[in-house]
Amino acid sequence: MRALRHDRVRLVERGSPHSLPLMESGKILPGVRIIIANPETKGPMGESHLGEIWVQSGHNASGYFTVYGDEVLQSDHFTSRLSFGDTQTVWARTGYLGFLRRTELTDANGERHDALYVVGALDEAMELRGMRYHPIDIETSVIRTHKSITECAVFTWTNLLVVVVELEGSEQEALDLVALVTNVVLEEHYLIVGVVVVVDIGVIPINSRGEKQRMHLRDGFLADQLDPIYVAYNM
Repeated sequence: MRALRHDRVRLVERGSPHSLPLMESGKILPGVRIIIANPETKGPMGESHLGEIWVQSGHNASGYFTVYGDEVLQSDHFTSRLSFGDTQTVWARTGYLGFLRRTELTDANGERHDALYVVGALDEAMELRGMRYHPIDIETSVIRTHKSITECAVFTWTNLLVVVVELEGSEQEALDLVALVTNVVLEEHYLIVGVVVVVDIGVIPINSRGEKQRMHLRDGFLADQLDPIYVAYNM
């Protein structure tokens, strides 16, 4: 899959440059409706267009159990409506980017079905050079560059891309990683890395669901709490 301008998605051959391999999330269950909406205008988007995944079903939650105070935010999350088209249906916003596409595969009944593809969390998408990037794409490229890189997390800081890598090996290897990280991000994503931070294993925070806490990592970086092995500023 390759994301084009205007958030149009095009299927390409496996291994094509600047593409992302995705697996469909499976057949949408009976009684569940999914629509892809523009997260800013709340307008519906067509097939193979990247947008926020909205869900409508009898299993939708009505609100948070332990969050109080911001009723407007909660209402927008659980009881959203499209700005045009079907404006009567109440949808729940997932906060994840994805797209729908009519699959070429058939189910047990021999019928083709709409497949849902999940790309990543909306609030983690980064706007750089006027284009949207997802952290996992850059992190995957970085982890492949050297066997001593066990984990990676990226975030933005004052329009700069910050790459944090965990090093398993001698500290003498830290300096060598800077050039490798910078080159792979430039070659595969056409982005200039602003800061490369090499840290010990376990510094990148991960929650109980196995998700990287990139904003917590960013806060630690800004507060100078990461105790890095090496920091390189490419400014």
